[in-house]
Formats: sequence, structure tokens, C-alpha cells
Amino acid sequence: MPALACCVDAAVSSQPYAFSGWDSVLPDSPPSLNTSSVAPASAVPAVWSPAHSALLYRVDGWGAPYFTVNSNGNVSVRPYGFDTLAHQEIDLLKIVKKASDPKTLGGLGLQLPLIVRFPDVLKHRLESLQSAFDFAIESQGYEAHYQGVYPVKCNQNKFVVEDIVKFGSGFRFGLEAGSKPELLLAMSCLCNGSPEALLVCNGFKDAEYISLALVARKLHLNTVIVLEQEEELDTVIEISKKLDVRPIIGARAKLRTKHSGHFGSTSVAAFPYWISNSSTSLLADGVGEAAQIYCELVRLGACMKVIDIGGGLGIDYDGSKSEDSDCSVGYSLQDYASAVVQAVRLVCDRKGVKHPVIYIFSWAPVFLERLTDDALSDYQNLSAAAIHNEYDTCLLYAEQLKQRCVEQFKEGSLGMEQLAAVDALCELVSNAIGVSDSVRTYHVNLSVFTSIPDFWGISQLFPIIPIHRLDERPAVRGILSDLTCDSDGKIDKFVGGGAYEEAIGGVHNLFGGPSVVQHEPELMFETLKHRVEEFSSSDGGSSSMALINGLACSFNNMPYLAAASSCSLTAAGINGYYCCDDEDYAAAADTVTAEDEQWSYCVA
Repeated sequence: MPALACCVDAAVSSQPYAFSGWDSVLPDSPPSLNTSSVAPASAVPAVWSPAHSALLYRVDGWGAPYFTVNSNGNVSVRPYGFDTLAHQEIDLLKIVKKASDPKTLGGLGLQLPLIVRFPDVLKHRLESLQSAFDFAIESQGYEAHYQGVYPVKCNQNKFVVEDIVKFGSGFRFGLEAGSKPELLLAMSCLCNGSPEALLVCNGFKDAEYISLALVARKLHLNTVIVLEQEEELDTVIEISKKLDVRPIIGARAKLRTKHSGHFGSTSVAAFPYWISNSSTSLLADGVGEAAQIYCELVRLGACMKVIDIGGGLGIDYDGSKSEDSDCSVGYSLQDYASAVVQAVRLVCDRKGVKHPVIYIFSWAPVFLERLTDDALSDYQNLSAAAIHNEYDTCLLYAEQLKQRCVEQFKEGSLGMEQLAAVDALCELVSNAIGVSDSVRTYHVNLSVFTSIPDFWGISQLFPIIPIHRLDERPAVRGILSDLTCDSDGKIDKFVGGGAYEEAIGGVHNLFGGPSVVQHEPELMFETLKHRVEEFSSSDGGSSSMALINGLACSFNNMPYLAAASSCSLTAAGINGYYCCDDEDYAAAADTVTAEDEQWSYCVA
């Protein structure tokens, strides 16, 4: 989504103009039908106009249709996009003056910097997205619907999340959580949303995370647990039996489709899958592969109903509307929606599979008979090279075989089990020859976005060092990967300084940070407590209280993975529910103030 907020700083340039231009040129005249006329950077126009500034800063590129430069030379906000009437435009400078002027002069007396949010822009964006998919679905005869899901991690601001749920209620718009705090937030907000809205649970999960997700389903929230690793399935099955809840499972599938751009190094996943491309051809290629996996799962007996395309709608950050820029896209919202719908429809029609709901996952004989002539030749050459101990040649033909089979799979002429067999063969060859990945991935129990924001934000290197075993020679290079579902939630460059860590992380900076209203745990808990009482009345008072106790404890626990012994949602013998034990409650009670006691129901 485009910017929904503006950060206004107190610093004001004392010069009449402050240029931050592109390609070292300034516009010599206001934009017209012929905008190719430019002047050297040193040739500042004798008469400057708001149109010059709009062209210089490419406001109409990155800001359309919500931001523009008005006739007074101020940034103006159009809350309803191009449908905004003249009298509905909002002069940003007037807003800032009203907010920062002292109360004695009629202002609000707030200190700069400020974050100014425009809920109508958010509402219009949701409506535009839904409208684009509705049109694509109707025009192409697609036999299912689209419903959006907002990843809470993008902006956890209280008013933003609540507005998305409110504005998207008529569209069945849901939320995605990647950690336990985000899940609690999403649960409390969706209590006021559409009953059909999806609550998607991503990220690595411990028993408490899975318990919360299943409790959400018990509270009649449309919860989907997306499996990140195989072990999570056993935990889901075990806990769902204890809670007497039938879970809905999503599968994450790593795609083979690669592309250039900011997220090009990892082709993350399908169900959900983040496809962020600068052109619709690359987008269609990735979505087509995801749809092929979906159809294969249906063929193998899975009761599939939904395909998650993830956050693939690119943003034109630099305003160039170019397919060649990592910070831009060369397509419109309607182009995007049409490409997604068409890619899914074509694959499903070819396979005879019912259209899914879209929201933004000795084997040789098994596959030999379905290989193309070129792929079969690669397999025969691989076998011959192995017999003659020609290891380099083995690796060459194994890679060629793998790539050809990937293309066959994407075209639909090779099944999932055949592709898996090819993968196993290639891995066997690599292991037999002694080729191993020189870089190993280690999962760390944190979020890179939260703990080391300057690394992913501005590529600032950060000093990281083991605190023990430094008397031993390192034998393996490593990448630290966090437990979120983000493609760049990893640290793969080391040594340096993190000078901007605290400032970007928002903990503190020299002049103070903007005041932001955050979610209140007490109110969130009360919302969930009422939900429990509403949907658990038939189960009896003791079971409802057990469920309430467990939810209360969750607000004080580790956001990511927790050791089994430290999990407050441990098994207890109260009608199969998970609730706090004595030690958990004692630990939590030590941190509870008198003001918090009114909502801390965590009792033994």
C-alpha cells in the first residue's frame, strides 16, 4: 500500500530552495505535453512554481492519486484519490500548524515531529484493491472470490489495524499474525470484524502459539495455521485433540521461480507466498507455479480451498513506473489483479480443479517415463558419469536435470511426487560426492525487523560475535535467520557498527520520537474475555474460566518461541483446556501492578 502517514520534522531549511533531485537535473519549465526539456542542475529557473516542485520530486509518480502539490506550494492530500473534490483536499501545512501551534492560539500544542494519518486514504485503498479483483474475477469468469489479509507486522498501530478491520468488514478482509503478540492483537481486533475474515497464523510456532491459534478457532474466528516446518503438524494435532478443536491447516511451499529485485534472492513461499515483482510477466510466472502446487495437492487428496498470493502488489516508491527499477513497478493495480486471477484460472482449468478463493503455500521409474527427451538424456548422462567417477560431470547433469524438471512441473507435465524424486536424486548425488553447502542457516529466537532494524532498513552492518567457544577455530560459515515469515528476516553480513539502531528502532533519539497510541492489553483482554463468554457458555463456567486464565497469561509471555517449561499455556486437567499452573501464575503475579489486577485472571 502507498504511504498512509507523513512524518513531519521540525527542521526547516533557511535557504529559499532545497534540492534533492534525480539525474542531476532540474525542470526548466512546468510539466506540459512536452516534459523532455530540462536544464543543468546549476540553471535554476528564474520563476519557480509548485509545478516545478511536483516535477522535481516526482510527486505525481510516487504520490498519485493521494498526494499532490497545491497552488499555494503546499503538499495536499486527496483522501479519495482522483475522486476527491477540490473542497475535500487537505492542506498538510494547515494540519501541522493546527497540531503544533500552542493551545493559547487555538492549536493542539503538540511537539514536532508528528505522524499524520489519513484513514480515508486507507479506506479508499482497500476499496480500490477489492474493486480491481472483483472486476478481474467477473471479466474472466473466475468461479471463486478474492478476500484480502493485512499483515499486522507492516504497521501495528492501534488505529491502523482497527480501521482495516472496520473498513474491510464488508469485503471479508482479515489479518495475518507472525508472532504471539500479533496473534493476540489480531484476535481482539477481529472480534469486531467479518465472521468470514481470515486470521492467518504465520511464523515459527511453539505450543503456546499453536494453542492460542486453536483457541481463536474455538472462539469462532476463521483461523488458519500455516505450517512452517514439519514438526509443527504433530503439535497442532496433539493440542487440537486436547482442546477438542478441528484445525484448518495451511501449507508453505518454497517456489522455484526466481526474479530480480529487492526480494529476488528468495522465492519465499506459496500458501502464503510473497511475490513482489516489477512486471506482470514475472508475477504470472510465480503465481502459475503456486497454482500448479495447489492443483497437485488437490490431486494427491488434500482438501484445498484457498490460495494465498501474499504481498505481491509492488509499490512505485521512486515514481518512475519502471520495470527496470528495484523500487518501482511497471503495472497498475488492475493489471496486477488481472494477472493473478488469470494465472490461477489457467492452471486450474488445465488441471480440471475448482477455482480456489484467492487471498493476498528405488524412485527412478516413478519419474523417468514422464521426462522430456532432454531431461531423460541428462539422467542417462548423469548415470554414465557416476559409473566412471566423473564427479564434476555428475554435478553438471544433476543441475541440468533439476532445472528441466522444474520447468516441466511449472508447465504441468510433471507431478509433484516426480519433482520430489528428482530433488532427492540430486541431493543424493551431492551428498555422495561430498558437496555440501558451505553456509549453514541458524534460526534465532527473535525478529530482525524489531531487534536489528538498521540491518534490513539501511544495510548497516551490525557487530555480532559468539560469547563462548572463541578458543576454537570456526569451521562453518553461517546465516542467522529469524522466526518470522519475512524473506529478508535474516543476517548474512557481519562486522561493523549499528549507529542508527536505537533511532530507527524507535526506542529513543536525540530529540525524542513521535508519540504513538499503542494497543492496550487490558482492553484487548476484555474483548477476548467477552468473546469467550459469548461462545463458551454451553461448556460450563469452569471451562470458560480456564480459557480466560490462559489468555490472560499470554499477555506476559515471550513473543516468539518459548521453552516448554516456560510456556504458561501448559496442559491442565480442566476439561482439556490449557491454563496457567501455580508457578506460572506466581511469576506473572510479581509483574502485575494494582492497576492491572482487575484484568489478570491468571489464577491457579
